Amino acid sequence: MEVKNQVAPNTDVAVSFFSEKEDGPFVMVNLLKFKEKAEYDDGSDAGLSGREAYQRYGTVVTQCLQKVGGRLIFGGVVTGLLLGEIEENWDMVALVEYPSLEAFRNMTSLPEFIAASAHRTAGLAGQLNIKVKSSAIA
Repeated sequence: MEVKNQVAPNTDVAVSFFSEKEDGPFVMVNLLKFKEKAEYDDGSDAGLSGREAYQRYGTVVTQCLQKVGGRLIFGGVVTGLLLGEIEENWDMVALVEYPSLEAFRNMTSLPEFIAASAHRTAGLAGQLNIKVKSSAIA
């Protein structure tokens, strides 16, 4: 299995994801890798770490989640890897619950979310976003 962190999905993946007909709650697993130093397009805030820039994004996203009925379930720093092999570990994991795909779409179109995305881009070296639906385990 090859793993490639990205900061944003490519257009084909985004179109496919957002056009799904599936409804109901889901959890987005966010595996985050931060840049050592934040990199804003305009060169501002050069003294911030990538983690600090992403925290600015996270503050706004928490408010956006509340507007669409979502919530942060868990966020934590990655401290080790027990099973498997990867070239480099992620820095943080966040689990975010959304009531529906429509709520997720609505959140990503909020003006404050769009504006805060500059902090996300400045702070992230890459990430994986994994959509998970609840199911019974046999």
